[in-house]
Amino acid sequence: EEVFAGTLNGAGVLRLKVETPPESRLIERVIRLVEKAQNESPPSQQFIEGFERGYAKIIVILGLIFGILPPFFWGWTWETTIYRALIFLVVASPCALMASIMPALLSGIANGAKQGILFKNGARLEMIGRIRAIAFDKTGTLTLGKLQVVEIIPIHAVSENEVLAVAASLESCSEHPIGSAITATARERGINFFSANQVQAVSGRGITGKIADKSVSVGNFAYIRDHITDLDQNILAIRERLQKEGRTLVWVVQENQIIGAIAVADSLRESAVNLVKQLKKIGIEHIVLITGDNQQSADKVAEKLGIEEVYADLLPEDKLSVIQNLQEKYHTVAMVGDGINDAPALAMANVGIAMGKAGSDVALETADIILMSDNLAKIPSAINLGRRANRIVKQNITFALAFIGILLIANFAGDITLPLGVIGHEGSTVLVTLSGLRLFK
Repeated sequence: EEVFAGTLNGAGVLRLKVETPPESRLIERVIRLVEKAQNESPPSQQFIEGFERGYAKIIVILGLIFGILPPFFWGWTWETTIYRALIFLVVASPCALMASIMPALLSGIANGAKQGILFKNGARLEMIGRIRAIAFDKTGTLTLGKLQVVEIIPIHAVSENEVLAVAASLESCSEHPIGSAITATARERGINFFSANQVQAVSGRGITGKIADKSVSVGNFAYIRDHITDLDQNILAIRERLQKEGRTLVWVVQENQIIGAIAVADSLRESAVNLVKQLKKIGIEHIVLITGDNQQSADKVAEKLGIEEVYADLLPEDKLSVIQNLQEKYHTVAMVGDGINDAPALAMANVGIAMGKAGSDVALETADIILMSDNLAKIPSAINLGRRANRIVKQNITFALAFIGILLIANFAGDITLPLGVIGHEGSTVLVTLSGLRLFK
């Protein structure tokens, strides 16, 4: 069957034949995201637009009243009355108010793009400036996601290469970083893969399929425990030893029997080392690590980074629950992730941030902000940019309303002419637009 461009596969394995040249697809996606950001109104802009509709009606009604009543109550001539009513309609027009928001937010989006921070819309730029808590995935986000196999433990009289061959045959159909590490190690050793079919990935747990009509599973301890009822003390001892060393451990099961375990390790991103300090410095109240990895491995990473709260051994729905709990306590929460397992949490968070290079297609589509170079140090920059945008928007709105008030007072005091009213009105609109362009710096 034909598969359309942009279709996202879930957990199964599909074999596709490419019939359309893929040139420039990434840049086309970026262009679409920028166009979408320009066309979507943030909450503040939606509020101003709603306010403007009611405000305009009131101004028109007041203009008619001011064009009729003054000769009867204040003794104005009809010429003066109509002249002042026209000036009132000009200076009270909300043009400056309407220009207070979008130029600032679009400038902020452009500034972020120059730094490798892609905001999908102005609403997310506003929201990230208000976040109070932030949650991080571990593998591929705080770590490089370039896992390396550090140990292979065969069980039940099989060799290391046999364990690796079975695991790599299944993991070659996976896009998970652990699968990539196992597959790369098998290729380095010159091991031939078997043909796997009926392959199905279980998000956050592992992968299963058939090799030569034998059922095979590769996954974490919770996943293989569902397939194996008898776990001897040797297996439990292996698990305890490697987890104490902070290793991530995957088990290989064939025909309901564990034939081996593979330990993998990862390295922290350089940009993650000072990240927590920078976030605390700019006033982020709460920083959390959430991961599907084991508790010991997660604790070691958290200790190195200075993260005090850690949730480990999580399935995608568990990550979702953590984000919901954080929102109940801190209201505005950001989530940073890269994989399919992170997609539900990215969608639930007030601001979802995905890694542009390491991120899966599902994560990139779900997230609100994309770090194009996977540089975590850009997150504090994005938060500061959002805060600056919010400050400038407030300044512009205050200035626009104040200037309208000044022009209205000058009009009824008789100290302003229609040309000066037009200049004041249009000048204030130009000034708030230029003020919004300050975010280019």
